[in-house]
Amino acid sequence: MTDPAQDFTENTPDSAHSAPLPYGTPDTPRLAVRGEARLEVDPEIARIAITVSARGTDRKTALTDLTRRNEQALTLIKSYGDTIEKLETGAFSLTPQLTEKGRNERIRAYHGRVTHTATLNDFTTLGELTTRLADLELTRVDGPWWALRPDSPAHRNARTQAVHEAVQRAREYAEALGARLDALVELADLGAESTPMPAPPGAMRSFAGYGGAPAPQGAAPALDLEPQRQTVYANVNARFTMTRPAL
Repeated sequence: MTDPAQDFTENTPDSAHSAPLPYGTPDTPRLAVRGEARLEVDPEIARIAITVSARGTDRKTALTDLTRRNEQALTLIKSYGDTIEKLETGAFSLTPQLTEKGRNERIRAYHGRVTHTATLNDFTTLGELTTRLADLELTRVDGPWWALRPDSPAHRNARTQAVHEAVQRAREYAEALGARLDALVELADLGAESTPMPAPPGAMRSFAGYGGAPAPQGAAPALDLEPQRQTVYANVNARFTMTRPAL
């Protein structure tokens, strides 16, 4: 029988020497490269924020006016049907405003506010809807914010292009040494996300004041809004082994 202690003593050094080196060996060198991709694509959706406000000297009046104006805004938005991909209510507030002078807590007025976010997938109606919303009483519109969907094919295309660039770069390095790529050892995704470029003047606007119901006669003309192209980035780190260089 083999002595376990002797077997451990004999095998441990051999195992240590046979472990792969982090930078490869002279016969199997390792090559580390980085692949990058940057694509500019058209946006897929646009978001606008709608804030409806009301003010009254008593709570009931403020709430009544706010409810009426909010219903008008929601009815107008929903009249655009499938153009509205998502409609969400963000916040509601009713704030009492105290008099500036006097020791008693006397309420001078009540301020009510409701905020909604609408996501549109049809940019031909965006300018018209934005103008009509801004034309409503005490209604503010902010935006648009252009974006891609999280599952947009643009993200996959950027990642694929980054991998192809890493392989091509590694192959060029190997060929420069008179060698060729042998195997992929590691591929690390450093992240691929849609990162809009800084908004130029006029890309994000505030307004106060085709589909859907027809605009009323005498309404303000629709805004001409140009979609802002989106930049998609992807970065990967790749490690390969290659054949022995011909130095």
